[in-house]
Amino acid sequence: MTAAPHYRRVAVIGLGLIGGSFARALRKHGLAGEIVGGDGSRAVCDKAVEIGFVDRATTDLAAAVAGADLVLVAVPIGAYGAVGEAIAPALEPGATVSDVGSVKQAVVRDLGPLIPEGVHFVPGHPIAGTEHSGPEAGFAELFEGRWHILTPPPGTDEAAVERLAALWRACGSNVEVMDPGHHDKVLAITSHLPHLIAYTIVGTATDLAEDTKSEVIKFSASGFRDFTRIAASDPTMWRDVFLNNREAVLEIIQRFTEDLTALQRAIRWGEGDKLFDLFTRTRAIRRSIIEAKQA
Repeated sequence: MTAAPHYRRVAVIGLGLIGGSFARALRKHGLAGEIVGGDGSRAVCDKAVEIGFVDRATTDLAAAVAGADLVLVAVPIGAYGAVGEAIAPALEPGATVSDVGSVKQAVVRDLGPLIPEGVHFVPGHPIAGTEHSGPEAGFAELFEGRWHILTPPPGTDEAAVERLAALWRACGSNVEVMDPGHHDKVLAITSHLPHLIAYTIVGTATDLAEDTKSEVIKFSASGFRDFTRIAASDPTMWRDVFLNNREAVLEIIQRFTEDLTALQRAIRWGEGDKLFDLFTRTRAIRRSIIEAKQA
């Protein structure tokens, strides 16, 4: 039996991997009476309607959110200000506005002041994704078994927060509420630094002499292949992530640099015990991630 819709009309602004997957999940679980898409590209709007994960789509973002009781912003963080200005006049009183950006303090800073009085603002971040992008890349199961972090500002209506949390749980997510600043520090180490390292390693490989570069590609081991998968992520999104979470990222880079220097010293001086102890501790972390079903 299909569950009753959690929201009468949901507007999804940005119809790429995350926005498209969210719309597909709503469709799969019967969680919205109507799903309206908004995107700056007419071609993307047409493709979303053709695929069928939205009922209709438009490049007029104000028209997209009109009458919606839930609006999900799923665009690169650098575009939040422009999107907020476009949709604010058309937001329905009592509606909830959320998002999927992976830097929450910047979202509170850029989007929060544009949300009208009487509209609930509940920023969020699904810890899920792939290296693919575009409306064809999404799938309804993307969020199943993954964490979704909500970062409502102080004073946000608790009923609106719980209603949105229930929607994400119905999509298969585990939900946690977190302070925006704490979220940004946690994600700096668990997500942002790994992406920065991946981009750097793949960039180093492309700077090698041409004959060596071809062999790097030809004989890629699983570790390098994993880095190339991460480094294939959407460049616009990750540019905006690093620029908007710069303080937390720079702090983590400094700590990582110090740890890397210590590792370099252990290798230079043949300190096998130190290397073994480090690799043993990191192996235990991997096992804990598997046990938490986040592998």
